[in-house]
Amino acid sequence: MTEQDTISPGNNKASDGYSNYVLWVLFAVYVINFIDRQVLSVFIGPIKEEFGVSDTHMGLLVGFAFALFYTIAGIPIARWADRGNRRTIIAIGLTVWSAMTVATGLTRNFAQMALARVGVGVGEAAGSPPAHSLISDYFPPERRARAMGIYSWGVYVGSAIAYLGGGYLRANFDWRTAFIILGLPGLVMAVVVRLTVREPPRGMSENVTAPVEPTTLRETLSYLLGCRSWLYLVAGSSLLSITGYGVLMWGYEFFGRVHGMAPVEIGVWMAVVVGLGGSAGAYAGGYLCDRLSRVDVAWYMRLPAIVTLVSLPFAALFLLSDAPGEAIAFFFVFYVLSNMYVPAMHTLNQNLAHLRMRATAAAILLFVVNLVGAGAGPSLVGFLNDSFAPAYGQLAIRWSLLTVASTGLLGALLFYLSSRHLAGDFARRDTD
Repeated sequence: MTEQDTISPGNNKASDGYSNYVLWVLFAVYVINFIDRQVLSVFIGPIKEEFGVSDTHMGLLVGFAFALFYTIAGIPIARWADRGNRRTIIAIGLTVWSAMTVATGLTRNFAQMALARVGVGVGEAAGSPPAHSLISDYFPPERRARAMGIYSWGVYVGSAIAYLGGGYLRANFDWRTAFIILGLPGLVMAVVVRLTVREPPRGMSENVTAPVEPTTLRETLSYLLGCRSWLYLVAGSSLLSITGYGVLMWGYEFFGRVHGMAPVEIGVWMAVVVGLGGSAGAYAGGYLCDRLSRVDVAWYMRLPAIVTLVSLPFAALFLLSDAPGEAIAFFFVFYVLSNMYVPAMHTLNQNLAHLRMRATAAAILLFVVNLVGAGAGPSLVGFLNDSFAPAYGQLAIRWSLLTVASTGLLGALLFYLSSRHLAGDFARRDTD
């Protein structure tokens, strides 16, 4: 490893400009992550028709085929990241998932496509845990929620590009061409990460100069499971992610089936709602958490509890409106509010964890949230579509999404319960 690869512990600081550069590079990687993950949702219809499978099969493909291996691979990769060079791990993962996205476009049957999506999931497991750990070392606690909010924009901007570009490609090309075209940029970005991102010392943003020994997986789990606020945080986030991933993966089909909109038109509006609405919600959530938590740390979870409850009527109006314009308007408001919890979730997870368990803590959180949300969410919607179809036909997807959206009620309650234990858990962290 060369001198330029790392920030020396003796020079325990990075400039604000370079810290922001790293944040935007990691954001760009996360954008590519969600382009490669989300583009499949645009082509559910054509792939289903070509391979002759059901909505249940497609729900499993966009859900558990990706999420199961993403979550399984995430923890050992995160253990590596808590010991090794996080920048290099991200570059390797980006190379793998981009190559497997290209390979998805070369598949000839449903089984091959499922295997390719497994490969995408394994590669993407090397993305967020080390990225969260890097952001925590580049940004101090009082600026961390906003940094996490900006990083979280990758979900929405990547999904927006997938919807917009995918809608155009669906209207003008076949689905295989889309996967090949959208998978290639990640191979270039992997080189940028490897050559320009430097590995910081652990605890740099908190001015920790002494070496910190990594914890074992058992120690990490024991510590986190002892934090009641963390348990409620993970449970609530998992329930909200069922709705989030259900809408992300089936929203495109919803507007096609229920409102009869054209592919390009759906792509444009999904890009606007998910890209702008999601980014606005994530940034607002991060900004407000940074401000309010200075008064009382309970606001890290109190705010998500409130905005989640406020979002639920807009979810119902979005899904039950008969006019596409009204549905899109309510969808936008719902999406802003329902994504304000995301930076609080990631920031609180990092703030509760000790220095040498941060990547592993991120992987454990993502293990549960993605297995439940990215795995069960889309799969449940697909299953419910087939179950409701005899009674509701093409409108079955409306009732499927409304069913999964109702999980937000319990999610809000769990966030509130988390807020009541935060002060004690932060005090315990500081004395351990």
